Amino acid sequence: MYISSSRATTPAADQPGPPGAPAPGPGAGRQGRRRARTPAGVAPNVLALGTVSLVTDVSSEMITAVLPMYVIFTLGLSPLQFGALNGMYAGVTALVRLAGGHAADRFERRKLVAGGGYALSAVSKLGLLAAGSSVPLLGAVIAADRTGKGLRTGPRDALISLSSAPAELGRAFGVHRAMDTAGAFLGPLVAFALLLLTPGRYDTVFVVSFCVAALGVVALGVLVREPRRARAAEAAAGEGAGLRDVLALLRRGDFLRVGGAAVLLGAVVLGDPFVYLLLQQRLGVSEEFFPLLPLGTAGAYLLLAVPLGRLADRYGRPRMFVAGHLCLLAACALLFFPRAGLPLVVVVLVLHGVFYAATDGVLMAAVGPLVPARLRAGGLSLVQTAQSVAALASSVLFGACWSRWGLHTALVLALSALAVAIVLALCVLPRRTWKQAAGRDTAGQDPADAPEPGHDPEERPV
Repeated sequence: MYISSSRATTPAADQPGPPGAPAPGPGAGRQGRRRARTPAGVAPNVLALGTVSLVTDVSSEMITAVLPMYVIFTLGLSPLQFGALNGMYAGVTALVRLAGGHAADRFERRKLVAGGGYALSAVSKLGLLAAGSSVPLLGAVIAADRTGKGLRTGPRDALISLSSAPAELGRAFGVHRAMDTAGAFLGPLVAFALLLLTPGRYDTVFVVSFCVAALGVVALGVLVREPRRARAAEAAAGEGAGLRDVLALLRRGDFLRVGGAAVLLGAVVLGDPFVYLLLQQRLGVSEEFFPLLPLGTAGAYLLLAVPLGRLADRYGRPRMFVAGHLCLLAACALLFFPRAGLPLVVVVLVLHGVFYAATDGVLMAAVGPLVPARLRAGGLSLVQTAQSVAALASSVLFGACWSRWGLHTALVLALSALAVAIVLALCVLPRRTWKQAAGRDTAGQDPADAPEPGHDPEERPV
């Protein structure tokens, strides 16, 4: 099942020998497949995609780390205006996720579609320079950046899913998300160093961010390969990969319930910038040190993404997904404590990182096996699209509550909504998916997509 770097479709260990030669031992096939793994225990394509995400996240997190301070303290936006911009940052991807996933599946060019998204996001970093203090232009640039993210996310996650064994998707996504988070950890450090060397020069951060993003686009073209799948069987059976086929997934009970629970919880999650702004207000962190706050989240996420992914494979991915939201609930509750100094901030950021480690890649690992391979990018994009719309609503509503009733009331409402959503999610998720673990989650896989023992899918460069 793992991607091989050669054009051969069958490992040498599984090839029949010449007449009279001794038969290969019982472990020969496993040894052939083991060679297709990397030292991390995942397919080479997963590590390649992780490398691209690492480089790209250095770029994007440089912007994310300074954006709240830039728009609120430099441009003077209100919390409601920032909530709208932050919601756009998270929600505008909904406009293009389905289109990107549909195009990737229909033309079997997941790498090409993802590359277009990475390139658009890279160019948008320079657009921040042109936007200046104009809020409409700033919103347009953010929309372009998120459009690029929307185009690439579904095809990228589909490449990870199709390059990995179904029973090990949690580990595969965990490794990818850990590498992605390594970039998220480095990004704020780079932004902090630049602002320390050139105080107040946000344009320097934007230019360096563009250069790093361009490097990520090059890495995608050089390192990542497109898995090849024969479509003859699908054509003979009349199976397509159109948008109507993707929307038909909503008639599948397990897919609808898992996706619905994810959207329900996403609608009440407190956005990252608000978490950092709340912590900044509690401690009075200076402007130049504000970009370091995401490091706590990224550090916990980096250390726990792979272990929690493996636990999700073993004990159930939906169960881990809900547990992650309980950690976020605890982190938000700690924000009500009286000033407790640095220890409180560390605990909140660690819980925030645990939330991401238990939910981000785990959700894609849970949804992937519920979707046929020919619809994998579109099916994952459908869930991600609904989540983006929910995140947009959540961000705008929290910003409005903060502006209207103050911070304390807004936090009380957010905590209450999250607690109710967790209970409802427990009721919505089908009981069968609680046992979705290694060897039990191939229900959504097309029979034609199941590899024969010792067989590695052929791949082609694009």
